[in-house]
Amino acid sequence: MHRTNEDEPLAGRWIAMAALLVAGFMNLIDVTIVNVAIPSLQRAFNATDSQIEWVVAIYILTFALLLLPMGRLGDVVGRRRMFIAGVIVFTIGSALCGMAPSIWGLVGARVVQGIGGAMMTPQTLAIVPALFAPKERGLAFALFGLSAGLASVTGPVLGGFLIGADLWGLDWRPIFLVNIPVGVIAVLGALRYVPALPGNKGLEIDGVGIALAAITTLLVMFPLIEGRQIGWPLWIFVMMAAALPMLWVFLRWQRHRAEVGRAQLLPVALFRNRNFMVGTGIVMLLFAGIPGFFLVLAILLQIGNGFTPLQSGLTTIPFSIGVLCASVAAGRMGNRFLRPRISIGGLLLATCMILLPFVTPQAAGEISRSAFVIPLFLGGFGLGTAISPLFNTVLGQVKDSDTGSASGALQSFQQLGGALGLAVMGQLFFSHIAAGLQGGEDKVPVYSEALQIALWFSTASFILLALLVWRLPAPQAPKLDKRRAA
Repeated sequence: MHRTNEDEPLAGRWIAMAALLVAGFMNLIDVTIVNVAIPSLQRAFNATDSQIEWVVAIYILTFALLLLPMGRLGDVVGRRRMFIAGVIVFTIGSALCGMAPSIWGLVGARVVQGIGGAMMTPQTLAIVPALFAPKERGLAFALFGLSAGLASVTGPVLGGFLIGADLWGLDWRPIFLVNIPVGVIAVLGALRYVPALPGNKGLEIDGVGIALAAITTLLVMFPLIEGRQIGWPLWIFVMMAAALPMLWVFLRWQRHRAEVGRAQLLPVALFRNRNFMVGTGIVMLLFAGIPGFFLVLAILLQIGNGFTPLQSGLTTIPFSIGVLCASVAAGRMGNRFLRPRISIGGLLLATCMILLPFVTPQAAGEISRSAFVIPLFLGGFGLGTAISPLFNTVLGQVKDSDTGSASGALQSFQQLGGALGLAVMGQLFFSHIAAGLQGGEDKVPVYSEALQIALWFSTASFILLALLVWRLPAPQAPKLDKRRAA
């Protein structure tokens, strides 16, 4: 159901919009809060490095693998019903996280959160046309972008404050429990003000494709995260090698589904499109360097240099401010100079990674929060500069009829890139720390050197992105608004 400019404005539409924004804000802020809490979680559970990586990676993986099928399921059962169910599942997952008795209990609860996030996220933008006429949709979509920006700024500070306040002696747990009242408000608002949107029960979901994609991903992710912890036995390398034939099986299955006219998880028309696949690889390069970067930076600041969670969160604020500033500039530039902006954004991110080792301490007592301002602001400005034109450029390589599927696939690969980058950067970072501390070296320079080694990966990813984007033809007609890309 899409409203037109001739329709009577829907009563309560802005309250309904607020419910959508609150749910999206809750999901986005949870990602940034967890980064600040990682060292506290490691201390609370005496968790290994790989277990801590799973806390972050499992949410990203679950979200990425289910994003496409949950969007399809929303078409089947109805967008409002799926959105409300997703918020409820995410809220339950948050409660389970806050009550987790062990690190693996927390990892399991993060899976529940990821399922809820994947259920509700595809529905939010899809519900907007049922609430607003075309003349009002521009403002509505702009609010999504504003919400995302505010979440990136608020998350680290709120997380640091909640952990530092140690409310009722709960330590890190309030960072998850705070989602419970927020989720209740979003559900009540959606029940009252979002109109019922009927689904199409004739549509189908590629369950086998989902399972094959999950197995292929885990065959890569598990060895990268757990290999170092268990001593790199032979079977770990066998697992990684098995990912290639499993990927072939997945692609063959998708082709089979296309030949018989059945729904596919990843439409065959997309992975036959060379330019789109190259663009997808570029998107993965961009996001491969982000989650892992914030994970290792939080550990460097808090465990390596004794920062409180709040101090750590405040230190990273310039990055978020840079993203906001670049988003404003991107809005003014519209769809002009897309590829140059992507390339410049990648180079700014690489500059951030190159500068950071020069401001990290080499001895106890040397660290200065103000020294991080310029590198982190440049990095945030680079990310904000690259995201919107990158999505527009990549989606400009597909036919109009495939834009919806391509948009969903691109967001899924974005998350997969983040998970893979997290695993690789974690491997580089924690391996150096283990070797350095066993050798009896001082803790501060060991953590600084580990950060520098981990940043090699992200630096290379961003420079490669800046170069590869010129391999793509300029889009003739950008298919995705910048607010959706964010």
